Amino acid sequence: MPTLCHRWMLLGCLSALLPMPGIVVADDPSGAAAASADSEAVFHDDFESGLDRWEILDPATWKLSERDGNHTIEITARQSAYAPPVRSPLHVALIKDLELSDFEITFRVRSTKDTGNHRDCCVFFDYQDDQHFYYVHLGARPDPHSGQIMVVEEAPRLALTKNEKPTPWDSDWHQVKVVRDAESGKIQVYFDDMETPHMETTDKRFQSGRIGIGSFDDMNEFDDVTVRGH
Repeated sequence: MPTLCHRWMLLGCLSALLPMPGIVVADDPSGAAAASADSEAVFHDDFESGLDRWEILDPATWKLSERDGNHTIEITARQSAYAPPVRSPLHVALIKDLELSDFEITFRVRSTKDTGNHRDCCVFFDYQDDQHFYYVHLGARPDPHSGQIMVVEEAPRLALTKNEKPTPWDSDWHQVKVVRDAESGKIQVYFDDMETPHMETTDKRFQSGRIGIGSFDDMNEFDDVTVRGH
């Protein structure tokens, strides 16, 4: 018969196998929870509280929209009063008070006007000023000025990639992710498929800066923007 001491040891072993109060243990065969724990969410905006967390370079061409009780941010015109000093995107919304070196940004986006081969949305990062930054151009049909990862460095935008994959725009919502690792210089862009990059490259000329969303000269609707630091 087990002694009292043995019983206490047995109870201790069993308790170690049980979840602590207030902790939910979920079945996560993909390891997604562990991956999320490695990255801290430093910014999230679903636009339910307005646009105060954004610096928009031409506020006249953006608006807060509401559909079925859900708020989004939307580009409302193709042309813009914003005139960049070198050829680069016209519609730029930058997150306020956030500069990062390594990060992952995810968001939902819907193209609201079919403009043909260069129908796009853009993601800005390592933004120093209006002549020093990178951006992703998710253009419908790739060419040297569309569907590439771009750099702006005191000259008109220049493609860092030779991507040949079209971006399959339609009127539906799509998921976008951009991952930046400054030390290695790696830039990875994902569109709907969050496992296989839509395009990627390596460049180290800018090591940190601001992050934003927008378009070269097209019309888009954005929601659920999350930035994680690494």
